[in-house]
Amino acid sequence: MRLVHDGAVLDPAAWTTTARTGSMRIDDLVDAGRVLDLFASGSTIVLQSMHRWWPPLTGFCRELELALGHHVQVNAYLTPAGAAGLSPHHDTHDVFVMQVTGSKRWVVREPAVDAPLGRHRSDHARAAEQPIVAQIELGPGDCLYLPRGYIHSATAQEAVSLHLTVGVLASTAHDVLRRLVDRAAEVPAFRRTLPPGLGSEVGVGERVVKELLAELAEWLGTVDEHDLADELRARFWTRRRPLLAGQLLELTTLDDLTDHSVVQRRSDITCLLTTGPEELEVVLGDRRLHLPAAVAAAVQCLVDGEPHTVAELADRLDGPSRLVLVRRLVREGILVRLEAGSGDGP
Repeated sequence: MRLVHDGAVLDPAAWTTTARTGSMRIDDLVDAGRVLDLFASGSTIVLQSMHRWWPPLTGFCRELELALGHHVQVNAYLTPAGAAGLSPHHDTHDVFVMQVTGSKRWVVREPAVDAPLGRHRSDHARAAEQPIVAQIELGPGDCLYLPRGYIHSATAQEAVSLHLTVGVLASTAHDVLRRLVDRAAEVPAFRRTLPPGLGSEVGVGERVVKELLAELAEWLGTVDEHDLADELRARFWTRRRPLLAGQLLELTTLDDLTDHSVVQRRSDITCLLTTGPEELEVVLGDRRLHLPAAVAAAVQCLVDGEPHTVAELADRLDGPSRLVLVRRLVREGILVRLEAGSGDGP
């Protein structure tokens, strides 16, 4: 959580306290009384990363991520009537503003930096001088799209305002270039020490840079674009934190699984399967599983989103093997049982 007043983020010391419980010290507990006092005096309450804590937003963000192919995040902003939030600034990601209650007047200005990256910090004074391109009042149910770089500021109107911002953390061309630089570090020629005189002799630096650029251009011609694209896809899939509602109960009932048990892939779990000659790789939101290639057909059946009895795998695996596989996939949070008591079943 953050608190913002007159465009500036307040020091957490103004709204938190330190407590001790037993022998444990707990730092930076939110002091509800201070927060309410600050809100009453015009501060905006910012609830960060709401997609991590509120299931309806979590599900919404997961679906939006799959549609866009980029990660998203959600913050909530609760602003007192007549108060402003942050000073004019730009974000380094695209934003969808969704007004929930009350109304807010937005002033949108031309970018001071086109397509900014994280290193391009907002200069608030310069931002406030950029030409205005739109002034919009959002009411409940309205949505405003702000491409990254566009400067914006907002003020609540006659009543308390609550809005959500959905930030689209899109991959950029610069991200691809950074991965190429990381790959280049594995080439010994690009790790060599540069010659003496680089900083002291005229012409040495120019010659070295020219040689390196030629070598780089030649090396880039050898990069497998499919391999690099696969790496980018894997990066997307492995940064989706798994949602494991009811998983503790699933773990305590693993031994109860039989051929008659009905299991199904968790609705909020996505997995990417890659089958090689000897191994099946299952890419999850936070890890990779490596299984024998012989179970690939069974796994593909189990993760298709439909309910399955364990016995349905009889044409692919023998009795002990299919129970071992199903228990492993339940333990990894991929499958849930649909019998009474399941954490994700109907």
